[in-house]
Amino acid sequence: MNNFGEELKNVRDVWKCGHRRVEFSDGGKIVGILNVTPDSFSDGGCHADAAGAITHGLALWRAGAAILDVGGESTRPGAQPVQAPVELARVIPVIEGLRAAAPDLVLSVDTSKAEVAREAIAAGADIINDVTGLTGDPLMAEVVAQAGSGVVIMHMRGTPATMQEAPSYWDVVREVRSFLEEQCAFALRSGIKAEQIVLDPGIGFGKNLEHNLTLLRHIGELRVAGRPLMLGVSRKSLFHRLLGAERADLEGLTAACTGLARTHGVLLHRVHDVRASLLALRLAEAMLPTGEFHCASANQ
Repeated sequence: MNNFGEELKNVRDVWKCGHRRVEFSDGGKIVGILNVTPDSFSDGGCHADAAGAITHGLALWRAGAAILDVGGESTRPGAQPVQAPVELARVIPVIEGLRAAAPDLVLSVDTSKAEVAREAIAAGADIINDVTGLTGDPLMAEVVAQAGSGVVIMHMRGTPATMQEAPSYWDVVREVRSFLEEQCAFALRSGIKAEQIVLDPGIGFGKNLEHNLTLLRHIGELRVAGRPLMLGVSRKSLFHRLLGAERADLEGLTAACTGLARTHGVLLHRVHDVRASLLALRLAEAMLPTGEFHCASANQ
């Protein structure tokens, strides 16, 4: 890990995503979730046609999402994989439509397939959000390195189809951090630059309620060598299991978690309901020690 530490020593809080750069000097960022699947756990089927998905994505952007994350394969617990042609047919028209409508929008594609990643980048995507953390497809790291795209390295135990079958850890914080360190080092060896990398602990991906809570309590310990963290807790079942929350409660609970996580250093927050989480993010930042950064308005 020494080479990884040297590579990252002078990297500022910036995320290089192809020709675009996501800067954090004015605060954390909201990543809007745009699922174009029939079976995602929360919004499956809501935006399955390209025109409706593009309209919804632009609405998320106007509400304050700095990045849109387009997904064409459900990763909910128990979800079965889909073939690359099906995933491509879902995401490429949406990415192309969003890029045409908003040339400056930062676009991410949520995929673990190198073929889909390659085609999505050609269509206008800037970021590859890989729930397997570069372990699912041996060609994924090469695609990211060649394109210079941003990449999200997420931790997941198992696959979406199997990940919730009695997940077990001896020390969940240490094991998740170790995975993120190892995959960051692998990314660098594969030609991916340090400033392309963002890390995600994978809340709900092969973890039970106590694992998730432990990771959230220690979230600041998972920021490997200064690289930004992304957190995805939006509408997660942990809120129901912990609090008995109902669907109407999830927007507020997601926003509360966004604000709390920001006080522990999390810079990227992947959510369905943009406005509430953006306000919570900015409120949390206003309460951080003076001088950490200039707090942007809730309209940015």
